[in-house]
Amino acid sequence: MKVALITGVAGQDGSYLAELLLKKGYEVHGLVRCVSNPNLARIKHLIGIKGFCIHYGDLIDQGNLRKIVKEVRPDEVYNLAALSHVGTSFNAPEYTAQVNGTSVLHLLEIVREIGSVRFYQAATSELFGNSGQGIQNEITPFHPRSPYAIGKLFAYWSVVNFREAYGMYACNGILFNHESPRRGENFVTRKISLAVAKGETVRLGNLNARRDWGYAPDYVEAMWMMLQQDEPEDFVIATGQSHSIRDFVECAFREVGKKIIWEGIGIDEVGIDQKSGEKLVTVDPEFFRPAEVDYLCGDTRKAREILGWKPHVSFEKLVQIMVEADLELRV
Repeated sequence: MKVALITGVAGQDGSYLAELLLKKGYEVHGLVRCVSNPNLARIKHLIGIKGFCIHYGDLIDQGNLRKIVKEVRPDEVYNLAALSHVGTSFNAPEYTAQVNGTSVLHLLEIVREIGSVRFYQAATSELFGNSGQGIQNEITPFHPRSPYAIGKLFAYWSVVNFREAYGMYACNGILFNHESPRRGENFVTRKISLAVAKGETVRLGNLNARRDWGYAPDYVEAMWMMLQQDEPEDFVIATGQSHSIRDFVECAFREVGKKIIWEGIGIDEVGIDQKSGEKLVTVDPEFFRPAEVDYLCGDTRKAREILGWKPHVSFEKLVQIMVEADLELRV
């Protein structure tokens, strides 16, 4: 039986990955951040299941982290823990650099001490920043535009360095935006789906920012696939299609029979229900980032050819899944 350690197991990706690995017969150990009231909602259905175990710790607590890793002695480590909200990272740049960057270096060193461990690092499409309007792949230059992405860039190159310097099986999954009903409520996609379900007005920032959005359960399967190859490599995981936040809004409100009509420009722009005239979307400067990433779209040819991976859920289906899940919460 393989043993896996997932940091950030209580998050969106960690919970889906834990489910996947348990189905594959793994013994799964999850690292949960040591706080007074941890949010275990996404994994509460796994607690008590044979083969699933929680450990409390923090990436920045090297001593405890080393103790946990050496006790578990995993075959595979999936590092998904991070300060994951890009906007928040501007308010806590030093902490973000520590959690998203240097803590990954420490974890790599711990894993190297054990030996024969396969290591996955959750990289991000935010590494590309504004690298141009073309599609991004594994050789596209990086141009990080936030403390979040800068920390992740340090982690990315740390993984490459340990792979090249020590022969470690370590790889980066450069995952583009991936969403689900388990996405945190402060992320834009979930803000939208919740507002639709509640019948509330949603306040948003840059409506024209474009992202390549996929379905989180599809993406955790790619994580696992990366650690099953003969040789470690880095992979872009995406759908190959880019949509604006405006597109997401329109698609989400269509799920409840509302067509959005846009009026005004800039921060005065509003989205109005065509039938009722009700104001459903407003623009709030509070949600604009100091440095914006305008366009992201991933080229997944390498993942398709080497891993045999492809996304199964379309953009429209993803939006439908999220809105329907939040509507059920309102029942």
